[in-house]
Amino acid sequence: MLRRLGVAVTAALLGITMLAEPAQAADFNVKDYGAAGNGSANDTAAIDRAITAANAAGGGTVRFPSGTYRSPNSIHMKSNVTLQLDSGATIMGASGSGYDKPEPNPHDEYQDYGHSHFRNAMIWGDRLTNIGFVGSGTIDGGGALITGNPDSGQADKIISLTRCENLTVSGIKLRRGGHFAMLINGCRNVVSDRLTIDTARDRDGWNVISTTNVTITNGDFAGNDDALAFKSDYALGQKLSNGNVKVYDTKLSAGCCNALMFGSETCGDFTGYDFQRIQIQGSNKSGLGLVSMDGAVISDVHYRDITVSGVRSPIMLKVGARKRCGNSPGVGTIKNITYDNITINGASPSFSPTIMGDVDGHVTDVTFTNVKINLPGGNGTMSTNPPSNDRTNYNPNSIGTRPAYGWYLRYADRIKFLDSAVAFTNNDGRPAVIADNSTDLTFDTFGWERGTGSPTDFLFRNTNGFCVRNSGSPRVQNTGSTEKCGNDFSLAVDPASRVVEPGETASFTVSAASTGSPGPISLDAGNVPAGTVVRFDPATINAGQSSTMTVATLPDTPHGSTNINVIGTAGQITRSAVAILTVGDQPAELELSGLTVADTGNAGDWSVQTGLRTGVAQYGDRDFTFSAVPSEVQGAHWIRTANDSKSATQNPLARFTINRDALVYVAVDTRLGKRPWMDALWLDSGLQLVNTEGSPKTFRLYAKGFRAGEVQLGPNGGASNYTVLAR
Repeated sequence: MLRRLGVAVTAALLGITMLAEPAQAADFNVKDYGAAGNGSANDTAAIDRAITAANAAGGGTVRFPSGTYRSPNSIHMKSNVTLQLDSGATIMGASGSGYDKPEPNPHDEYQDYGHSHFRNAMIWGDRLTNIGFVGSGTIDGGGALITGNPDSGQADKIISLTRCENLTVSGIKLRRGGHFAMLINGCRNVVSDRLTIDTARDRDGWNVISTTNVTITNGDFAGNDDALAFKSDYALGQKLSNGNVKVYDTKLSAGCCNALMFGSETCGDFTGYDFQRIQIQGSNKSGLGLVSMDGAVISDVHYRDITVSGVRSPIMLKVGARKRCGNSPGVGTIKNITYDNITINGASPSFSPTIMGDVDGHVTDVTFTNVKINLPGGNGTMSTNPPSNDRTNYNPNSIGTRPAYGWYLRYADRIKFLDSAVAFTNNDGRPAVIADNSTDLTFDTFGWERGTGSPTDFLFRNTNGFCVRNSGSPRVQNTGSTEKCGNDFSLAVDPASRVVEPGETASFTVSAASTGSPGPISLDAGNVPAGTVVRFDPATINAGQSSTMTVATLPDTPHGSTNINVIGTAGQITRSAVAILTVGDQPAELELSGLTVADTGNAGDWSVQTGLRTGVAQYGDRDFTFSAVPSEVQGAHWIRTANDSKSATQNPLARFTINRDALVYVAVDTRLGKRPWMDALWLDSGLQLVNTEGSPKTFRLYAKGFRAGEVQLGPNGGASNYTVLAR
């Protein structure tokens, strides 16, 4: 005691604030409160007494030693309580009429009965904080829970939680859950690790509804209906947001329905979902399903390193117009979705992978990279007309048999397939790809098969801007469509900067590289300093050629540095590069300092670096390195950012100071493009960085000149976080 007191006094003298040692949460053994654990006695009242005691004590762990705790009545969860089931411990449901009655809900017209009522459950709680279900035991419905609409006194779920905060579920097993093994609605801050769910002969595994800040790892969920579903309904009387969700290293399977699913209840918006290292084995509807049926905007959803087998509908994105939500919703949208390193073996020839937007709400900005799908095939030649589509139904069969054995797309914009493929096991008479009423579709290095009797390989109808390249020699048919195969170009300036005295001239070489055939490129210059003249020789070049840009100064040209914008125009395409001209003395060596990041949780992984080159780590929280750095920016000062800041929304997100005028580049994931906070002075440099992130990611460099002083940058907005360069 004296030793501890001495430490405290010393700390006080030194001005140090000491944190109180955390109190150890007390254990409340259910057997001490009358539970028998023999599988026959009714232990519900004893369990409730232990929970009440733990709550009254300010929090604690309600412990279940090995045994079977029969619970034919509802258990009432309370705040600051964790249920710990030791090895061999089981809470067992029982038939009868002892479970709490479903509470009235004035909003039950907007969702199914099971979503509208929460108290008819084995365990339920509302507006709770700091709760948990941990250990290595089991909560088992005992075959007594209802899969349909229960009568009074019957239960249809194991765990039912509404408006909860700080929920932990770890190590336990839920089985025979009735309609839902677990349903949470309106919750925040949920962590689950090593959770097992077995409702393969019942219905849903886990429904995560209107919930934010969720991390699920090492799960194993076997459902009959939906194994793991993210939804947003109107059961709580309002539209709530959803997002900031991570699901890693998890196994899923579904009997009748969906494995990994968004919807069908989709009232509130969804944003910020990251799925990695998922295994899906079997589903009779969607393997990877993503639907917006009730007005939701679903954005920034990313799938990576996923294997799928035995699924009827491999991938389906659909915007519908059911509008089953309060406040008169319109039609939603789906946007900014990525699929990377996905391998799928489908189980139905009818429900090919599909993107089906709505005439009032398109699916936009979706990129598939290294997505390989094998379908059973076996269909003969059939009509290529658009399939039927029930706008009020989310099921894959609502679209009917797809007219393509591979991808069918409709009302879809800016969709890219990169290093991806579709194939069939049995000969099929349908095209590999059909697209209707879409814009900007790219198939680059895309694998496909040609079936006997198929009328064509790729069919585009009323599609503005399609491109099939580096994909063999397919037969491509189009009706009312235009082809646009990336007739793009980039400009480069060498050297990047020159220093002259007033009255002298400086020469730069401007060169152009292209993809496709953009045509003649006309050169011009902007942001030319006063007292100088710029001339190009020649003034028009083709891709692969170069021009000499001469900048002549006058004796009275002011001293200082200027970022001259070199502008190239070919038809409707304009690209630019920057040449730095310094008149007079060379300024001091560039320095970056004073870096501050508003994303406090990840700010520690940001840092100022020098000497940009290949082989160095791009992020402070990832092992990815740069595999390609353009010569124009090699050796530049740069900022190593945190990849986990990719979804931060603060604006400005980052601030730093430059000691002299400089050109600042922001390298943005090409899946995103120029960021909304970038004004017209941010120019597309045509330069790109490439990293080693699984299937390598490419980052486009946007450049803007800044005077000495503070530089402010906005948020990234999804995909992989940007990188910052300065020179």
